[in-house]
Amino acid sequence: MADTLTEMQGCDLLARLFSKRGYTIERNVVFREYGVEFHIDGWDPRARVGFEFLTSEDDDHIDLTLEEYNELTAAQRRGELSLFIIDEVEPLAAEDLAAEAHEFLDEVADAIHARLKAGTRGPKKVKKKTARKAAAASGRAAAKKPVRAGKKSVKKPVAKPAKKVSAAKVSKKTPKTALKKKPKKKAATSRGSRR
Repeated sequence: MADTLTEMQGCDLLARLFSKRGYTIERNVVFREYGVEFHIDGWDPRARVGFEFLTSEDDDHIDLTLEEYNELTAAQRRGELSLFIIDEVEPLAAEDLAAEAHEFLDEVADAIHARLKAGTRGPKKVKKKTARKAAAASGRAAAKKPVRAGKKSVKKPVAKPAKKVSAAKVSKKTPKTALKKKPKKKAATSRGSRR
């Protein structure tokens, strides 16, 4: 086995690998989410991808407790973040760490690809018709919209579809407006003429 890595060497290697894959890694950032707070060795806040190299050298096992680790694992299962966590239980050579990191980054890329693919093949969004458009399409009058505080509701007349009339049924009657009765004029009576 080749020489083992220190935490600093391992983090430098991981930062280079993550950067080559397109991540913008911030080093030694305070991570505060999900009720967890610890110093993460590398984190891309936009992509929500990072790494933590746990060693006794920096008391990382105290900084990130088992309960906090479990919270982060649960968030990772939900797809809310992706963390590559290496524990120094067994010393790692640079080649081994690089191989594991590439495997992790491939899994992240596959998960992102699957989410994007699912998003494009998901149910198509259907534009909702407004009440007026739906009413016009069906020939019914639109329902009056509820009144919002401070605004007046204006009911606009809805044109009903014209009925088809055959030429035989068309009459020569005068329009209804001409048939309206005119008010009767009162006969002018003069009081002075009757005596």
